[in-house]
Amino acid sequence: MNIKPALYEVLYVSTLAPDQPLSVVAEIAARARLVNVQLDITGLLVFDGQRFCQQLEGPQKAVLKLIERIRNDPRHINVEIVHNGPLAGRRFQQFSLAFSTLEDVDALARLEKLDGQAAVAAFDEVCAAIEL
Repeated sequence: MNIKPALYEVLYVSTLAPDQPLSVVAEIAARARLVNVQLDITGLLVFDGQRFCQQLEGPQKAVLKLIERIRNDPRHINVEIVHNGPLAGRRFQQFSLAFSTLEDVDALARLEKLDGQAAVAAFDEVCAAIEL
């Protein structure tokens, strides 16, 4: 019997490093899509022109390893994990990585100040405001 590992999620906000061109965002999203498929990770990456917000979901070990890689990626600074924990079911199972830009430039700044369920609720509001 093959038992699937429990789902785990991490929600973080980070800032694009000042020395990075905006074109790097598309590179990050394209590479992440490929890697996420291999790791059985799904999620959503939102970018507002300065900040990233990403929700990652998948097997706990894979998600934690990926978030550690993101923390060490010089293209991101100020990586703030605003929520992490077990997840009952995937939110973005149809995407290895959904990607969207965000018009509300203050939404991620507000989310960055939250944690736990308040951060998840704010992320859900961001998701409702974008078309996937």
